[in-house]
This record gives sequence, C-alpha cells and structure tokens, in this order.
Amino acid sequence: MTDIIKKEGASTGDFRSDNHFLLGYFEEKDHALYYRYDAERVIVEPWGKNSLRVRASKMPEMPDELWALDGKPEGREEASIAIHDFSAEITNGKIRAVVNNIGKLTFYNQKGEVLLEEYVRNREDMFADTCSSLEVEAREFKPIIGGDYQLTMRFESNPNEKIYGMGQYQQKFLNVKGAELELAHRNSQASVPFALSSLGYGFLWNNPAIGRVSFNKNITTWEAKSTKKLDYWITAGDTPAEIEEAYADVAGKVPMMPEYGMGFWQCKLRYQTQEELLEVAREYKRRQIPIDVIVVDFFHWPKQGDWRFDETYWPDPDAMIAELKEMGIELMVSIWPMVDYKSENFEEMKAKGLLTRVEKGVRIDNTYMGNTIQYDPTNPEAREYVWNKAKQNYYDKGVKIFWLDEAEPEYTVYDFENYRYHLGPNVQIGNVYPVMYAQTFFEGMKKEGQENIVNLLRCAWAGSQRYGALVWSGDIHSSFESLQNQFAAGLNMGIAGIPWWTTDIGGFFGANIYDEDFHEVLIRWFEYGTFCPVMRLHGYRMPYQPQYGTTGGAECVSGAPNEIWSYGDKVYEICKKYIEMREAMRPYVRRLMEEAHEKGTPVMRPLFYDFPEDKTCWENETQYMFGPEILVAPVMEKGQGEREVYLPAGAEWKNVWTGECFKGGQTVTAAAPIEQIPLFTKNEFELNF
Repeated sequence: MTDIIKKEGASTGDFRSDNHFLLGYFEEKDHALYYRYDAERVIVEPWGKNSLRVRASKMPEMPDELWALDGKPEGREEASIAIHDFSAEITNGKIRAVVNNIGKLTFYNQKGEVLLEEYVRNREDMFADTCSSLEVEAREFKPIIGGDYQLTMRFESNPNEKIYGMGQYQQKFLNVKGAELELAHRNSQASVPFALSSLGYGFLWNNPAIGRVSFNKNITTWEAKSTKKLDYWITAGDTPAEIEEAYADVAGKVPMMPEYGMGFWQCKLRYQTQEELLEVAREYKRRQIPIDVIVVDFFHWPKQGDWRFDETYWPDPDAMIAELKEMGIELMVSIWPMVDYKSENFEEMKAKGLLTRVEKGVRIDNTYMGNTIQYDPTNPEAREYVWNKAKQNYYDKGVKIFWLDEAEPEYTVYDFENYRYHLGPNVQIGNVYPVMYAQTFFEGMKKEGQENIVNLLRCAWAGSQRYGALVWSGDIHSSFESLQNQFAAGLNMGIAGIPWWTTDIGGFFGANIYDEDFHEVLIRWFEYGTFCPVMRLHGYRMPYQPQYGTTGGAECVSGAPNEIWSYGDKVYEICKKYIEMREAMRPYVRRLMEEAHEKGTPVMRPLFYDFPEDKTCWENETQYMFGPEILVAPVMEKGQGEREVYLPAGAEWKNVWTGECFKGGQTVTAAAPIEQIPLFTKNEFELNF
C-alpha cells in the first residue's frame, strides 16, 4: 500500500494533519486500483476492451451487484497500474484513468485527450486550476438516516460535446446535451442510462435507482435518490461502432431474431373474440398480404393476474393457434404484471410473498379495471410462479411470443418512494423491473428449449436486450408531433444498447379511422415503420366498438378496426405496397438482425454511426440509416411533398424511386408524394421491391 499525500519536501509518511492536505491511500489488488480516504472506498478496474468500471461506497464493504453488466469480462491482466507520490493511474487499452491527490478521477484516451473529468471545487485540490472555496465534491454521498445514501456524481461539462442514447424520452432532441432526464420509467418513457459522446467515449450509469441526470452546459450531474454505491462503466473508442460493440460485450446482446419477427405484425386494441381475430388473419391471407404475427391484446383474461384465456370469448385457443400456424402466422399474447384482488391467484401469491409491497397505505398501485398490485419479478420464486402459469395456459398451447405490457411498471400514481420489491425499495432498485420482467419469460422459454426468443415490452433498462426484449414506445398520441418524438426515441434506444425497437404505427390514441388528416399521419408513419427493426401496426382507434360481452375481460371496450383495409382504398394500396417492400427486404433485415445479435449493432442508427468523419452527420436529426446501406428520410410534417436530404460524404448514393445517382457530401431535394418516403441507397447496393 502506498500513501499518496505528502507535505512538500518531506519524506514519505510525513503528512500534514491540518485541513489543507488529505491523506489518501492507493493499493493495487486483483488487477484493480483501490483508493480510500476516511469512509469512502473507490475501485477502478478493467472491465472489457478499452474500458473501466468505477465503484465507490461508504458502506463497510463494497456492494457487488452487477446490475446491467453481464459478468466479469476477460483480459484484466492486460491492464497496467502505476502508483506515484501524488497520483495513481490505470490504463486498459485506449483508456487511462488518473486519480489525483484528493481522489479526483480524470479519464483520457490513447492520444492523451481528456474524455471525462470529475467536477471538484474545493481548496484541497490546490494544484488544479479549478481550486476553489466552494467546497463541492465530485462524489457526494448524503446519508439517508438509518440506511442508504442519496448520491450525486458531478463531471466537468464540455459545452461542445454531443450526447446520444439514454433510452426513450418523449421529446424531439436526438442530441440530449443540454437536457435534463428523469432516471425512471413511465408509460412511453424508458430510462436506459448509456450515453455515447462525440468526444469518443461511452458511459453507463450502472445504478437502477430512481434519479435524474442533467447534461448542462457548465456541469453534468447524475443523481440517485437512494443507493449504497456509485457504479459506472466507461469505454473509449475511435468510432461510435467501436464504442457500441464494447458496451454490448459487457452488457449483453440480443438473441437472433426469429424469422417471424422480420415481417409485418397486425395488432389493435382489441380483438374481443377468437372468431374476430381468426377472421382478420384469414382476410390477410385471402388478400395475399404477407403477415408474420397477429396479436391477442389485453383483457382476453377473466381477471388481471389469472394469465389465461377467458373461455367465454376464446373457447378453443388450441384450435385457433393451430389454424394460425397453418397460415404461417404466429400468435402473440398479451401479459400484464398486475394481479387483481379478485384474481384466482391473488391469495396464493400474497401468502407466498410474490407481490410487490407499499411502504404506506393499502397495497394497491393501480386502479385500472380493478384494484391491483404487481407481481415482483425481482423475486426468483415469483418469476417461476408467473412463468409456470403462462407455460400451462399459453406456451404449451403453442404461443411462442409474448407481449409483456405494463413493463415500467405503470402506476396509477408515480409515487416511486411508496413501492418496495424483494430486492429493495423502488427508489433504490426500481429501474431494473423491466429487465427482470423480460427475464421471467426469457429464462422460462429457454428452459423449454426455444433458441430465438423475442418478447415485446413497453419498457427496458440497460441489460434488457440480453433477455430478448423488443421495446415499443408505449401509449403515444396519433399525430405528426408524436411521430417526431418517436424518431428521436428509436435512434437513442438503439445507441443505448436496445437494438430491437418499434412503435405503434399510427400512434396509439386520439385518431378516428374516418379522419382524412389522420390518414396522412398513418401513411407517413407506415412508411417510417417499414424501416424500423420491427414493423407493427397497432392503435386504439375511434369510433369505439360496441361491447361484445359483459363478463370477465369483456368489460374492457374495443377500438375501431385497425386493419390496413379499414381506412379506404387509397390508404390500403399504399400500406399494402410497403408491407410487400418489407417482405422483399427480408434477406437484408435478416443480415441486420445477425449483426445486432453478434456485435450489438443498432438496426436503425443516426447518420454519424456509419459516417463518423462527416461532421454534418453529427448535426442531422431528421434522417437515419436502416443498416449500413439504406438512408431513410421520413416525412414527419403535415402536407410535405418534398424535403431536403443530406447525403453523407464517403459514399455514392442512389435515389430508390428515380434511380438518380449523387455524390456524397451534399444536400439534395427529394420528392415526397404521399406514397413515397425519401430513400437512398449506396450505389453498389440493390434494393429490389
């Protein structure tokens, strides 16, 4: 062990005892750099290629939960550690961390350029230009009396930096520099706290506590409301792809997308009966329209928490599934985590401790269609119980894909501090809920021998991808403004490590199927949805349908028809064309899914991902790449008949519709009649529709 703070000119061990110098200690152990001062312990260790993990705590022992990280990677022996008189450093490939005399951390790339630096403003840091009397610490552990700490982590801010990722937020900004983001899940909001910086690093906030991050001009601040430790991971890379792949190596990758995930999915809120759903599937086949998946939405069950078909309206699910399979269509079934007090499973689950709890008041966290409480996926026994119910009532009948709805989970009131799970209070670990919800079904399906697993969820956190999570953007409005929000959300989800993402094509609520203004929104959304990782039509359309039954789940109403022929001939012909385009792209989509599975590559990504040397691509927030060959410029404004399209430098481009060729590095005007989304491909790539 080497003590690092010395009075200038004194021999080793001659330390000042006043407040002008602090005494800190370094140690090298197990290929990691350890630092301690007073109650705080800090560990900086290699964690994957060109990457470091940083943990700090004031607990008696360092908590060791991995959370988003998928095991300890190999290659730790290649890192080097040097301990000096007034500092220490650890180098792992292209990243180097230096800890100064008061424990302040600074990260550098292999060129010696600063990537990220802790924000410290105190007098003890007297050798720094930022020495100050403000007395602001970088790592602030504010005790919560009797238990955890409220954590604040501060970094210096580079005002010229651009930041991408962080998950799905309902706002239009692709670059979230300057934004404040809640580190919490809500319906249509998924906090996935991985950020990719234009400075050449990736940063994972490996803490599932409820909190907040502010990427301000003068300071970057991460906050956790209740936690036992600071835990983050940082990597350096020369390209966004190198950074993204390093992150996927430590947080996990998606499985290979099954073949039925690559085509068109038909869905609405909600098919009320078995015969209604079958007739829709039959009509798609009669019209010879390719369809891969059709969906049984919520309240096909008697009570929330029963996890089975209501036999009154779904009398023979075995026959239904068999007929669908004969047509080449997979059935996806909705699952909710809520358990109604009147459910046949409620009392048993409560007795066994399989339900979430509340800190105060009656144990109810949602009042939609009954008084309910969520099952607790942080409890392994609860995961096993719910999967066994789903296996018995769905999987054994042939259902191989699930819609894991309400995955945030959704509360009637988002009082995060009032809910408690098996692993701890919601404020401490709540953001991990959708990960373990996905894990419930993934591990059950895996145990049954299924290899290529995909399940649809309404939320995710870092690591969800390794459990086959396909995330959609929740209950969103049917409008061009909402479509613009989804554009940013989808690209940032991909950068955040969730390559499988989609939306409700047309939005979820607020649209009448006879409204011609909505027809324009639907067509433009359908065009965009063709070039999303999964193409899925869904919505709760008006006018609402008459209620078919009066018992069980039938008490929940249904929206208007939402099949592509429901909107008139003009809409039908355009939508049919794009479904056929998607089908023609199946070999290309399969290639993209292989890259996502093998390397963690986002299926859809911002222009800078494939063209990082082109500075204009870092500024563009209205176009994206669907894989490495197809440039998509969606129309997201009412009445737009043409739009400007930037063609990245470093490639030759061809307009898919006209065949006209262009050199990259310029902006062109592309026609965008209602039936055309502006599309360009690299010259050597043939897109055959």
